[in-house]
Amino acid sequence: MKNSFKTPQLLLRIALGIGFLTTVSDRLGLLGPMGTNNIEWGNWENFINYTATLMPFLDRPAVNIMGSIATIAEAIIGIMLIVGIKTRQAAIASCILTLIFALSMTTFLGIKAPINFAVFPVCAASLLLATIPVYYLSLDNLFARSEE
Repeated sequence: MKNSFKTPQLLLRIALGIGFLTTVSDRLGLLGPMGTNNIEWGNWENFINYTATLMPFLDRPAVNIMGSIATIAEAIIGIMLIVGIKTRQAAIASCILTLIFALSMTTFLGIKAPINFAVFPVCAASLLLATIPVYYLSLDNLFARSEE
């Protein structure tokens, strides 16, 4: 039996990418206000208040910077995963970023917080994606073929 990663890696890339972009959209208020079903933050201020709970050792300007860095990183990682450009690097970045989230959430909010946000499965799925040899239906694969 031939072991093919074509469909699983594509679905995993899309799922992880959409997950990151949805989270970014939520904190930017693009999905609706706080209080709407399935909206965690609803705006930037609520997101930064939450971020401050994960970084109580930082002052507010530093929390804003860290929240901005995380948001930009998540947006870039999400796009890279969906289109399949530098997929392995994006998957490794995703794994590292979510591992940092998991450790911070566990330290300052308890183990239930990263479980509620499914941070551990995203971290593990990202690591798994980084090990897949070929990313079909990706810009990586298209560019590799054009070099042949």
